[in-house]
Amino acid sequence: MAQNAYSLSHTKWMCRYHVVFTPKYRRKVIYNQIRSDLGEIFRKLCQHKGIEIIEGHLMPDHVHMLLAAPLKYSVSSVMGHLKGKSSLMVFDRHASMKYKFGNRKFWAEGRCVSTVGLNEATIAKYIREQEKADIALDRLSVKEYEDPFDRGPGRK
Repeated sequence: MAQNAYSLSHTKWMCRYHVVFTPKYRRKVIYNQIRSDLGEIFRKLCQHKGIEIIEGHLMPDHVHMLLAAPLKYSVSSVMGHLKGKSSLMVFDRHASMKYKFGNRKFWAEGRCVSTVGLNEATIAKYIREQEKADIALDRLSVKEYEDPFDRGPGRK
């Protein structure tokens, strides 16, 4: 195994997961104050469980993370812990958001998880460069339209 593997007396493991999840209704709410709070919340929650965040990025409408989880936790328990506790902590810090989301559930039900083998560097690079690619695509897709009712200067 690679030198990044964790070990106990009779076990060696390298459990790394690329996870993606979204806010409820895929609202574009992960920015400014919530973005910095979410980063701090995820770091605290992962540190509490012994999960290492190798790479992470908060996009306006979804979260990408590359996690190294201990062998004793299943992926679903890790995701349940992260999404459940972070949701409660977000509503504690930003009480006005409960009117938009209701039921103190900030995250949508689903998630995308893929296991990462030895191509960890590729996944980390993808997560790092995801926002740059999205911004470039948005710039390409912006079109400037002419107002069909504007007849030019001085003409009405």
